[in-house]
Amino acid sequence: MTEPIYGNTPPFLGAKNGTVEQIQDADVLIYGVPWEGAVTWGDYTGCELGPKVMRLSSGRYSGYLPELNHIDVFEHLKLADLGDIDVVPADVEETMKRIRTFAKDVWGKDAFPIALGGDHGITYPILAGLAEQNPNKKIGILHLDAHYDNMPHFEGEKYARSTPFARLYELDQVRNESLLHLGIHGPRNKPETGRYAQEAGAKTYTLTEMKETDNLRKFAAKLYKEAAKDVDFVYLSVCSDVLDVAYNPGGPIDTNGLTSYELLTLVHEFTSRGVVGMDFVEVYPQQDANDVSSHFASTLALYALAGHIKAKGLVK
Repeated sequence: MTEPIYGNTPPFLGAKNGTVEQIQDADVLIYGVPWEGAVTWGDYTGCELGPKVMRLSSGRYSGYLPELNHIDVFEHLKLADLGDIDVVPADVEETMKRIRTFAKDVWGKDAFPIALGGDHGITYPILAGLAEQNPNKKIGILHLDAHYDNMPHFEGEKYARSTPFARLYELDQVRNESLLHLGIHGPRNKPETGRYAQEAGAKTYTLTEMKETDNLRKFAAKLYKEAAKDVDFVYLSVCSDVLDVAYNPGGPIDTNGLTSYELLTLVHEFTSRGVVGMDFVEVYPQQDANDVSSHFASTLALYALAGHIKAKGLVK
């Protein structure tokens, strides 16, 4: 048994816990970013609770996936949980700085990082940390989401949950032509957001395009190839609301989304080809009486890690 991260909160998926400096031999580094930014809508709030409840929910799971050639993730990878970044709820700029600094240290390790959000605003400082750690490298991004999250600002806030990809368009190390917005759908997007993506050079594949492909695995291979073109790293960012609300009761209420099978298949196919790290964001436990979305985080992480094992050549 490992010691709790804090209180009654266990490490994610039974991982060893410790600080970045203490952990020396882990293949996977998990950390929480319990951040709810300054801009919310109505009373739909509380995703800063996501890391805690995802950890609590993960206690039910082994690493064994019989449907993926009977792989046991824990036979191949050592997991460590670094705890949570110490965000400052009243200070957005300071929190962005802390996330970037923490992420930079994590990127300095030879390990696969998984960040548990928190709102989607965390993706920008995480990748700013990667860019700072690797100033001469280029980054491609696979962004699975119902929404573009690329507003230049929202209600005057440049680091709101709806703005991280606008900030990433501006980051020199991101190759915008290798930034793919995937699964975009629904009227909670604004008309200008598609134009912002196009003007930046980013690519969009809507939910309809993903649903109507003849072969999802082959389509995933094509998407990965586009994201990996002329870059050194491919990063994966998953917002829970790319899922239909029927599969995601703890996420924003977006209908007509992916099924859990479709999302897991895409994530596994992407990581099987080589992804440098990932995040999973926008889980609102208080909306979800049975913590379905928090439980889903464990399966999502395991599918990603099963793909990572394949990419490393540890299994065929």
